[in-house]
Amino acid sequence: MKLGIVGATGMVGRIIIDILNNKQIPLNSLYLSASNKSIGKEFFFKGKKLFVIEINDLLNKKPDVVLFSAGAKISKKWATKFSEKGSVVIDNSSAWRMCTDKKLIIPEINSKILDKKDKIISNPNCSTIQLVMVLYPLHIKYSIQRVVVSTYQSVTGTGKIALNQLCEEEKGNYNCKKAYTYPIYRNILPHCDFFMKNGYTAEEIKLINETKKIINDKKINITATSVRVPVTGGHSESVNITFNNKPCINKILNILSNQKGIVVQDNVKMDIYPMPLYSHGKDEIFVGRIRKDFSIKNSINLWIVSDNLRKGAATNAIQILEYLIKKKYI
Repeated sequence: MKLGIVGATGMVGRIIIDILNNKQIPLNSLYLSASNKSIGKEFFFKGKKLFVIEINDLLNKKPDVVLFSAGAKISKKWATKFSEKGSVVIDNSSAWRMCTDKKLIIPEINSKILDKKDKIISNPNCSTIQLVMVLYPLHIKYSIQRVVVSTYQSVTGTGKIALNQLCEEEKGNYNCKKAYTYPIYRNILPHCDFFMKNGYTAEEIKLINETKKIINDKKINITATSVRVPVTGGHSESVNITFNNKPCINKILNILSNQKGIVVQDNVKMDIYPMPLYSHGKDEIFVGRIRKDFSIKNSINLWIVSDNLRKGAATNAIQILEYLIKKKYI
């Protein structure tokens, strides 16, 4: 198999390469592409030296699969060009997620809807992935009526400039190149992505719409507030869920404990609960603080944490690739 990575030098691209280094995926060739300023950069993959090439050169090599992690603008311009050459594109951007003819995939949840005809497959937003991983099995059991989610998102979700801004401000340098209008060190910004006319940010709308699409239930009412916090290890979410049927906390703990890809960390007597500090570098979704909401019928609260660059992006994309290989769709 010939595999290409677009956006190889970015934060997600580098993690994709790192994960592939430790996987037994049968690759004849791995091609790395990035922006023009990165052309010629060296990478080592399984003991071999690779060089970053132009995206047009990658296109001419006709890879079997291409993992895109270079933003929506690049994906919109190039993804169809690759698919027309016969490549399967797994895209990490928002470019295709809400297109009715493109599938939005979390392998543990809905990989079975994929088939050989799918040439452009979308990876959900990082915040959506960790939320739906927890919501879906509970929806199957109790039927979700409403979700209220507040996210506490790492600067790594914005990219290298944001991470550098946090690090420089921590050193006392507030004149560095900025990803945010305001300082992020010792600060919290109720502002992820751009504001829309309805007062929500694009990040909040992504979370709402993508969740409904993956669960395949438009009747679920969802509202979201997304916040940027001075954290580098992962995203956290405070989630309030109202069900149509009466939930049982012990059964919920059992359901989530048996869900592939989820780790329950819930023992408040021992101060055990999920934290981004300990999710960093891990592929699992961590959930805890699971408790009844006594203010409203059939409701619970819980807390979800995940490394947004791994399961929220790179790992999920590679899991899609592994599924396609397993089913011999590529």
